[in-house]
Amino acid sequence: MKEFNEEYLHHLRTIINDHNDEEARRQLSDLHPADIAELYRDLDLTEAEYLFRLLDEEAQADVLMELDEDERSLLLSKMDAEDIAKQLEHLDTDDAVDIIQELDAEDRDKILSHIDDVEQAGDIIDLLQYDEDTAGGLMGTEMIVVNENWSMPECIKQMRMQAEDMDEVYYVYVVDNDDRLRGTLPLKKLITHPSVSKIKHVMEDNPVAVKADTPIDEVALDFEKYDLVAMPVIDSIGRLLGRITVDDVMDKVRDSSERDYQLASGLSTDVESDDKLFDQTKARLPWLLIGMIGGLCNSFILGKFEGGFVVDPALALFIPLIGGTGGNVGTQSSAIVVQGLANGTLDVRKTGRQLLRELAVGLVNGGIIALLVFIYNYLTIGTGHEVTTFAVSISLFCVVMFASVFGTFVPLMLEKLKIDPALATGPFISITNDIIGMVIYMSISSWLIMVFH
Repeated sequence: MKEFNEEYLHHLRTIINDHNDEEARRQLSDLHPADIAELYRDLDLTEAEYLFRLLDEEAQADVLMELDEDERSLLLSKMDAEDIAKQLEHLDTDDAVDIIQELDAEDRDKILSHIDDVEQAGDIIDLLQYDEDTAGGLMGTEMIVVNENWSMPECIKQMRMQAEDMDEVYYVYVVDNDDRLRGTLPLKKLITHPSVSKIKHVMEDNPVAVKADTPIDEVALDFEKYDLVAMPVIDSIGRLLGRITVDDVMDKVRDSSERDYQLASGLSTDVESDDKLFDQTKARLPWLLIGMIGGLCNSFILGKFEGGFVVDPALALFIPLIGGTGGNVGTQSSAIVVQGLANGTLDVRKTGRQLLRELAVGLVNGGIIALLVFIYNYLTIGTGHEVTTFAVSISLFCVVMFASVFGTFVPLMLEKLKIDPALATGPFISITNDIIGMVIYMSISSWLIMVFH
């Protein structure tokens, strides 16, 4: 990515203010669309719009795809439907759909009506019917398709015709007379078998394909598993609908990872560092309020145990240890489960087995932590604080056991309920474990006070 220093930006702003179109075009001519999009982030809307108008339609389309959604929305708001339609004509259908989906229904209809290529407009309308988080919503229709009964010369002729309007050729897909996917034709076979009678004699059978309603997460796992750069999309009876490329999948995976990270950090909605004050507050406040309620609950629990602190004041010293340990263990357990669900190494149907595994891990970790704290308290606090010595160690063991199981159970249940399990790695686990940990600590301490006193 090219970096633009203040000197360069000052020079460019001077060119813009002077409306020196020729020099501005020269400055943009050597820049990649991604670099131009990065440059726009350092300019105000008027300056960015001026430079954008100087680009040809194909370059404008490429820059639009490189912009963030908010930046693209601002730029599109300054353009009429006909101009947007001309730029979409230079994009693959899947990229055009991504832009169309960001607009309201009225603007969509206006733009689609101005697309000269009726076939492309029809493909875009068809793709808009699919959920954007499925394979159908991510696929494009630009691909080379040949019939299994064609001869090699006829196949080569058709491939040349189809490839004229394509930027990249990843695979050649082979279909039957009913448009059902039968295989792929390696380019090597075109060279080594130029005189073969029919394509079906040299094609590779059983290609990896996904159905149109397959969730994006599963599509991404298939790309990783089979090391693909493109994958065909079929309907329920095997007819070829389109193809998905690896760059589209990576964009979706990145967006999903960002959402999961923000959710795990206690942000209720997608937010950027340069978003408005109201948007950032709205994203952060819900979990802060829930955390405040959790803190008040802890205060209430501790208030009910006021007499116990009178008996042995040292009990109060270990409250942060109990709460912090429970939160850490719960977050660790949930993070492992969420990661396993995301990369496909954990099957939600094996909930019982995973719970038993975490129970065993919690047993070992809890035992070690409890023993170390017991030794520490025995050597430092000394006699007269037997309640604290035993209460802290027993409570830590119980809290670790509970947090391990709870941190595993919650994301698995959320996954079954079709709720993003990343929710379980955030404040929800920490707050819950903190409250339960206090209940366990206070209950055990109360019982030991009765035993020793």
